[in-house]
Amino acid sequence: MTGKSEAGPLAGAGAIVWRGEEVLLIKRGKAPRQGEWSIPGGRIEGGETACAAAVREVVEETGCTIEIVALCEVVDSIGDAFHAVLVDFTARWVSGEPVAGDDAADARFVLFEDVAAMGLWSETLRVIALSRKQIQQTT
Repeated sequence: MTGKSEAGPLAGAGAIVWRGEEVLLIKRGKAPRQGEWSIPGGRIEGGETACAAAVREVVEETGCTIEIVALCEVVDSIGDAFHAVLVDFTARWVSGEPVAGDDAADARFVLFEDVAAMGLWSETLRVIALSRKQIQQTT
């Protein structure tokens, strides 16, 4: 069973934000994946580009400002009651220290080498690794 949602997929955007060898993570305060660590992101609003949504979500969830570097990956998140198409961008940190806001329960920079111990969804780990390669190519 694929867990089809009657309403159709939700469009979301997120950012894998790098500050040196650290990546910005948030602890989800709401479903889906409530209580789990993830990259900042959320719903794309009507009339908003995926890129603008990713930047907005980072500000709302962490208080940090970022610069988008590249499109990283498009991921499907399919559960029993939801289907989200997530557009993830690689980004560079510009300013601000992470403070949990909006629907995030916590926000912090984590060294890349420590990310695997945070209990992230396997797809999130995969896109963080892809993003790391992208960011290394731009420095």
